[in-house]
Amino acid sequence: MSWNPSSWRDYPILQVPDYPDKDAVKAVEEGLSKKPPLVFAGEVQRLREQLGRVANGEAFLLQGGDCAESFAEFSANNIRDSFKVFLQMAVVLTFGASMPIVKVGRMAGQFAKPRSSDMETVGGIELPSYRGDMVNGIEFDKASRIPDPHRLLQVYEQSASTLNLLRAFSSGGMADLNQVHKWTTDYITDTKQAERFEALASRIDESLAFMEACGINSKTASPMAETDFFTSHEALLLNYEENLTRQDTITDEKGWFTTSAHMVWIGDRTRQFDGAHVEYMSGIKNPIGLKCGPSMDTDDLRRLIDKLNPDNIPGRLTLIARMGADIVTEKLPPLVKAVKEHGANVVWCSDPMHGNTVKASTGYKTRRVDDVMKEVSGFFDVHDAFGTYPGGVHFEMTGQNVTECLGGVVEVTEASLGDRYHTHCDPRLNAAQSLELSFLIADLMKKRRDSQKQFSKAG
Repeated sequence: MSWNPSSWRDYPILQVPDYPDKDAVKAVEEGLSKKPPLVFAGEVQRLREQLGRVANGEAFLLQGGDCAESFAEFSANNIRDSFKVFLQMAVVLTFGASMPIVKVGRMAGQFAKPRSSDMETVGGIELPSYRGDMVNGIEFDKASRIPDPHRLLQVYEQSASTLNLLRAFSSGGMADLNQVHKWTTDYITDTKQAERFEALASRIDESLAFMEACGINSKTASPMAETDFFTSHEALLLNYEENLTRQDTITDEKGWFTTSAHMVWIGDRTRQFDGAHVEYMSGIKNPIGLKCGPSMDTDDLRRLIDKLNPDNIPGRLTLIARMGADIVTEKLPPLVKAVKEHGANVVWCSDPMHGNTVKASTGYKTRRVDDVMKEVSGFFDVHDAFGTYPGGVHFEMTGQNVTECLGGVVEVTEASLGDRYHTHCDPRLNAAQSLELSFLIADLMKKRRDSQKQFSKAG
C-alpha cells in the first residue's frame, strides 16, 4: 500500500481518544488543514543536518521540556525561563564536549500523553484518564474528561504563539553570548551550581574580550548572537499531524513534512511495526525519534529501523533509550550491539526520566535526581563498551521553581514535594536540578574526550 498522509487510518492504532461527536472531529480536522504551517521545511532540513552530525559523533543532542504542556500554565515568562535553562545547559555541555549542542525543546506541541489505563479511580469514582490538554481536562469530573476535538485548535494556536516567542528569543538578543550572565533564573542565584555557572560565564567573557580585540563580535559573527532552537513532541494524535502534513513548495526536496514540529517521536506504547503510528512516521521527511524501552526486542528494533529509515540517512532517526537506572546496563547492550551490527546510522539518546518514576510516601509521583544521573552514566558506559557514540539526553524539565523530583543541590525532600508540585502529568526537573545534571554530563563527556585523546596518542 502506497503511503499518503492519511494511510495510517487503515492500520490498528492505540492511545487515541474516542470522540463522542464525530461530526465535530471532521469539522476541526478540516479547520486544521487550512491553517498555515507551524514550522517550515528549511528549518526541518537544518535540524536533520545537525542531527546527522550527532549521528557521526560531531555534535551532541540536548532535548527537553515539559512532560505535557498545559493551557493553564501558558505564559511568556514560563517560556522565557525554560529557554534560559536550555541556554545554560547548552553552554555547560559545549564546554564539556567541545562540540556544538543541538537544542530541541519538548515545546509548542507536547500536549498529549499516553496512559497505562483508559480509566482512573478516585474516591471510588471511575472516570476516563486524563490524556493531556490536547484531549480532555485534568479536573476530575465527568464533563472535563470527555474528549473534545476543539482542543486541537487551541493546541495549534498556543503552539503558534510559543514558536513565535522562541524564534524571537533565539534571534532577538537573548541568546547572545554577551548576555550569558543573565541566563540564570532568579531562584537559583545563590546555589553552588549557579556559582559554578558564573565562573564558566566569566571564562566566556574573557574569550569574548579576546575575540573582540581580534575584530570578531556578535555584530560580525551571527552564531555568537543567535542560536538554532527546534521543537518536538510525541506524535500521538495522528489526525492532528495528518492535517498539518504538507508538501514543501520552497526547497527542492520532494515529499511530505509534518509542519506541527521540527521533530516528532513514537512512544514506547505505540511503536508496533504494523501500527498506525509507525506507518505515519515512515512517510514524513522530518527527523523522527523512536522510544526504546526495556521490552524492545532486537529483531523488532532492526525491522523498525529499516521501515523508518530505509535509506539509512544520518540524522533521520533518533533512538531514545528509556530503561531505568537499575537495568540500563542490562537491557541497553543488546540493542546497541544489534544496531551497530546492522550498520544503522542513528542518534543514540538517553531518556533517564521515564524509567525512573516512583511514588513517594506522601503519595506524589516523583523521580530521584540520583537515579536520573545513574541511568545517564550507565548509558555512557554501555556506549563506551561498544565503541559507539552516546549522542544525547532527553529530559522532562522546566524553568519554573517546582518541587517535583527528589534531590539536587537545592534539595527537594519527600516532605517538600507538595510545596510547588505543578505538573499536569509526570514530575519535571527544575532549573537548579537541570543545571546540576548538565555539569555532571559535561564531566562525563570531558572524561570520555580525554580518554579518547590518550588512546589516540597511545595508538
